Amino acid sequence: MFYSYFFASSVPFTHNMRQMDKSAIIDTLQEQGGFITTGEVKSRGEYEQLRRAAEAGTVMRLRKGIYAECSALANNMIDVERIVPHGILCLYSAFAYYGLSTQVPSATCVAIEAKRKVRLPDYPPIDLYYWKKENLEFGIISRNISGYDVRITDIERTVCDAVKYRNKIGLDVCGEVIDSYLKKEDRNISLLHEYALKLRVKNILTTYLETRL
Repeated sequence: MFYSYFFASSVPFTHNMRQMDKSAIIDTLQEQGGFITTGEVKSRGEYEQLRRAAEAGTVMRLRKGIYAECSALANNMIDVERIVPHGILCLYSAFAYYGLSTQVPSATCVAIEAKRKVRLPDYPPIDLYYWKKENLEFGIISRNISGYDVRITDIERTVCDAVKYRNKIGLDVCGEVIDSYLKKEDRNISLLHEYALKLRVKNILTTYLETRL
C-alpha cells in the first residue's frame, strides 16, 4: 500500500521537476539568443538540465561545448560568433541580407582567415570561405541581425565578392547581384571600384558596369 502510494505520487513529482528543469534551461537559452556554451553554465545542476533537454530533443548539441535551442536553428540567421568565432557573413548570406538576389542560401556563408582550422557542427549547415588576411581588413561592418551581433561584408564588398566568385556562384547570380545593387539609391560606385582594385577584379567589374550604366 505504501509502495503504491509512493510510486503514484513520485511520478508526477519527477515529471514536474523535469518540466521545471527544461523550462529553466530554455529560459536561459532564450535570454542568450538561443545558444549557450558549457563555459556559460553556472553549475552542475544547470549542466544536467542542459543534458536532459538535449536528450529530449528540445536542445541540440552543435559541437563539443555548444548547444542551441531547436527553435533558434529554424531562424535563417545563426549566432555566427559563437559557432565560428571571428567569422564574417559573406556571399549568399550577404546577398540575402541586402536583398541582392532571389537565391535562397542553402547554408550560412562565413569567411575566415585562410590559415584557420575550424570544426563545424553537423547542423546548421555552414559553408566556409578561406580568405587572405588582407582581404579580411576592409569592407567589413558590424550589424545586429535577428538579435545576433554579427560581422558581415558591406554592400559594396558583397558585390565585389560576387564578381570574384562569379564562376563558383554562377554568372547569372553575379549579374543579378550587380543589377540589384545598381538600383539602390545609396550605391557608392567609387567605393565599389576601390574594393574591386584590392580584390583584383576591377577590369571585370568595369566590363559589367559598362553594359549597365
